[in-house]
Amino acid sequence: MARFLFSRLLATLPVMLTVLVVVFMLLHIGPGDPAAAMAGDNASAEQIAQIRQRLHLDQPLVVQFLIYLRQLAQFDLGVSVYSGRPVATMILQRAEPTLMLALTTTLLSVLVAVPAGVFAARRLGLVTDYVVMALCVAGFSIPVFVIGYALMQVFAIELGWLPVQGYRPLASGLWNSLRSLTLPTVALTLLFAALVARITRATLLNVLSEDYIRTARAKGLPERKVVATHALKNIGVPVVTVVGTSFAALLGGVVVTESVFNLPGIGRLTVDSILSRDYPVVQGVMLVFAFVLVVVNLLVDLSYALFDPRIRQDMRS
Repeated sequence: MARFLFSRLLATLPVMLTVLVVVFMLLHIGPGDPAAAMAGDNASAEQIAQIRQRLHLDQPLVVQFLIYLRQLAQFDLGVSVYSGRPVATMILQRAEPTLMLALTTTLLSVLVAVPAGVFAARRLGLVTDYVVMALCVAGFSIPVFVIGYALMQVFAIELGWLPVQGYRPLASGLWNSLRSLTLPTVALTLLFAALVARITRATLLNVLSEDYIRTARAKGLPERKVVATHALKNIGVPVVTVVGTSFAALLGGVVVTESVFNLPGIGRLTVDSILSRDYPVVQGVMLVFAFVLVVVNLLVDLSYALFDPRIRQDMRS
């Protein structure tokens, strides 16, 4: 296990190094002077010079990169150009809505999509199979903001069951927090559940065509037992991969959903920072997202051992 974990961590080093270089170069790949762009059109020469000095843009590029690495080694993501607040603090303050939305969406998607995919696979070619696949296509095709506005119109404005927009923090109570996330969770679930259901169905159909499944059927086992005992445990790897990737994407901030429902999450922070050209915040968000994606992929790799004994054996060797 230790050797497997070490090899996976070693494999992430080139990825993180590439991300560091790309994120660092965000200040330099655009046209013109980045300090002047952040200062705005009406800024004075003195204000531009202050921003340039604060971000070390008056230093050679190599020196700037070394300073950037030194700050990261001290867990310093920099300071916002406009608010003057530490970027790490701004991200942490916006993390709760995004994390809660990611958790609720992932949980609901799995609870809905996996049974739907199994149900469709067991009824291949029947009307119910086509209905499930049609719903999946609709989930992929309809934009999230359209679903979001439709849900707000029906359940928030007309029926008055749920709040229209905004987020209630966990400090106000778990029920209040979940209630404020119900509509955005349902809107995102229609998208991610469609993906998970299609993967579940396709993977289960491949498993059901294997020789050991035919052998189990030849022994006279009921179809329900064949699926539950022999087939389901072998669809875990691709399903977990999709779920893990989707969860990482949600943690990166779902920009459209957070904008529609006015959620003060990481996605909104990213959009606001890009519009205001607050490059230190944009750099910090991208770096945190890359780190989260690497960690989630590592956890997904480790979870494969729960479903595939061959991978478990490789970890032990």
